[in-house]
Amino acid sequence: MRGLVVRAAGGPPRVEEIEPPVLGPADVRVHIRAAGVCHSDLSMVDGTLAPPYPLVLGHEAAGVVTEVGADVRRVAPGTHVVLNWAPPCRDCWHCGHGEPWLCERTGAPAAPGGRTTGGEALHVTLGLGALAEAVVVPERAVIPVPAELPFEAAALLGCAVLTGVGAVRRTAAVAPGESVAVIGLGGVGLSAVSAARAAGADPVIAVDVSPAKEGLARAAGATDFLLGDDSLSRAVRRLTAGRGVDHALECVGRSTTIRAAWRAARRGGQVTVVGMGAKDDVVGLSALDIFHSARTLRSSVYGSSDPDRDVPELARAVLHGTLDPAALITDRVTLAEAPAAFERMARGEGARTVVLFGR
Repeated sequence: MRGLVVRAAGGPPRVEEIEPPVLGPADVRVHIRAAGVCHSDLSMVDGTLAPPYPLVLGHEAAGVVTEVGADVRRVAPGTHVVLNWAPPCRDCWHCGHGEPWLCERTGAPAAPGGRTTGGEALHVTLGLGALAEAVVVPERAVIPVPAELPFEAAALLGCAVLTGVGAVRRTAAVAPGESVAVIGLGGVGLSAVSAARAAGADPVIAVDVSPAKEGLARAAGATDFLLGDDSLSRAVRRLTAGRGVDHALECVGRSTTIRAAWRAARRGGQVTVVGMGAKDDVVGLSALDIFHSARTLRSSVYGSSDPDRDVPELARAVLHGTLDPAALITDRVTLAEAPAAFERMARGEGARTVVLFGR
């Protein structure tokens, strides 16, 4: 089968022939039908997250189960599924205390998974390596969804939508009438904009360095669009009676944008870091600033969500017409065209590219 492989930090991703791992008794084989190109994948390509190489890219995907191990009970061949890159164990302290998104035993950044046709061992992104024609994953890494759910929408539920919506609903718990700023308008950020609007937030201020994102932001429900430059905090305050927003959500994962979110929030406001950044990108805040501003700074890991509970809930919302992940998709490509999608993402173009298999 074919998969998208990167062989070194900064190296170009290329489509290669690969051999999947052998199916174990608790594993399932999934034929991938749609996979999103996420910024976390780009962080694997450019070395920001420093994974082991060679690496099969991809972690946001949906498909159909084609084979199951002898001990699998959750799904059967023919089941439509969303892949879960952070399946909770349900046994550790965090899982037992209602925090499955912080599970102590869930997906490592990359794990052994398959080989090249020449016999070279491969690693897979976030335990999945989903930018491939098929994957073999543990049973707990798949979530059944209705067969009528479009594959491209289902794929986005596994990362961008779950993360962005969860950050608003579950981590920040945005309430009607509260003001929100979302910095970074990729798939996660636009999902957060949509969720904030649905929660009754006002204003919902969308922020990006690219003016081309304004149309996407307003289509997602933003009341205002601002460029992410040095005047951002002043511009936010002009829209919020001089205070700043109740909630600032950072969906990039960089120290500069985290500080911008901090400055955009009002005194006593909430700053939620949704983007995953590099371990050596340090955020500096003065002790006096922290005390005087009385802001809360926290992260939202996977939208503070329980995927087994929340993905089916989001799937129902799509089928009922109250959630439209397809609005996030700016490009639909084949696997052969996926390397160019990474180039567009690195330039900050578009929102979400979805790779469709079988086109």
